[in-house]
Amino acid sequence: MVWMTAAEALTILNVRPQTLYANVSRGKIRAKADDADPRRSLYHRDDVLRMARRANGRRKIDAVSAQAMQWGDPVLPSSISTTADGRLLYRGQDAAVLAASATLEEVAALLWECDASRIRAALPARHDAPPAAAAPTSFLGACLSSLATLAASDAPSLARPADELRADAATILATLTETVAGPPPDGAAGLTISARLAHAWGRPNQEDLIRRALVLMADHELNASTFAARVAVSTGASLAAGVLAGLATLSGPLHGGASAQFARLLALARQTGARDAVAQWLAGGRPLPGFGHPLYPEGDPRARALLEMLPKTQPHAALAAEAEAQAGELPTVDFALPLLAATCGLPDDAPLILFTLGRCVGWLAHALEQAQANRPIRPRARYVGPA
Repeated sequence: MVWMTAAEALTILNVRPQTLYANVSRGKIRAKADDADPRRSLYHRDDVLRMARRANGRRKIDAVSAQAMQWGDPVLPSSISTTADGRLLYRGQDAAVLAASATLEEVAALLWECDASRIRAALPARHDAPPAAAAPTSFLGACLSSLATLAASDAPSLARPADELRADAATILATLTETVAGPPPDGAAGLTISARLAHAWGRPNQEDLIRRALVLMADHELNASTFAARVAVSTGASLAAGVLAGLATLSGPLHGGASAQFARLLALARQTGARDAVAQWLAGGRPLPGFGHPLYPEGDPRARALLEMLPKTQPHAALAAEAEAQAGELPTVDFALPLLAATCGLPDDAPLILFTLGRCVGWLAHALEQAQANRPIRPRARYVGPA
């Protein structure tokens, strides 16, 4: 069951009722009224189990470190982005507010702490980079190839001036843009990245929605791909090598590939109906793709910012209703991006493209920050093997 009673939650947590209620009021444990008895509340299983994994009192260093790797305390200090009170903040500015008007280039300038003109000047990408050995057949393959080419030729990041590294960052973003969208049309070299994508997809009237999505995907604290990028750059590797590490990590089905998992759930909903699709998925013991984010108990603000701009369509709307009814989960950006693509008539791989191109800005921001730290990231392992 997704929901449990107070007695069951208290048994698992081994705390007093006041502590349980305090965690609910702080948004750490979701609660809802019991349909069988509205005077009682039910508590979300995943939230209770996550809180139970936190040891009471002062934790030993190995427990703190282990938790830090799994939705625990932040692993590294960073001034780039964070989540607070259900909002995503870029250097203290609300990402949803920025998405209303800012371009991806302007957000890059904010996160990289430079002037947006430097980034615009780098578009289109440099053309002196050698082409890939073979023509990749997928968006992901093309991006991995172009980044690998840059990583093999770009200078290491170690001990280089910040301005030089920012120039590298602008070139990397421009190269990835050209890999995805192709060269700008004749006479339109000054197009923004979102306009380039809209032109490449033949949807110029949807440029504003594309721009919003790119801005909302620009960064998300120390997610798996960002951490991978920072680890690579912490060794002194080039910024391109860091972005390559980030993209390779993003390709996994539990990260950027979540949109592909949602597509399977959507196909199942079209076959069996939303209620049965959600029930079947949950019966398999799998988390619902596109729903529920540990950082946002009250709902993903990135998804909310996009969904308020999109019409309600089926079976998406029915899936959202059933996910909340059966699992207590709300839509995430992995729900919103496929809905945006379907609404705007974008290619099937548009959600991953928007995720990748937007998040490249954040990877580069973290790479720049990590390069200035000038020390390797080297966690310790807690050995649990044979003596």
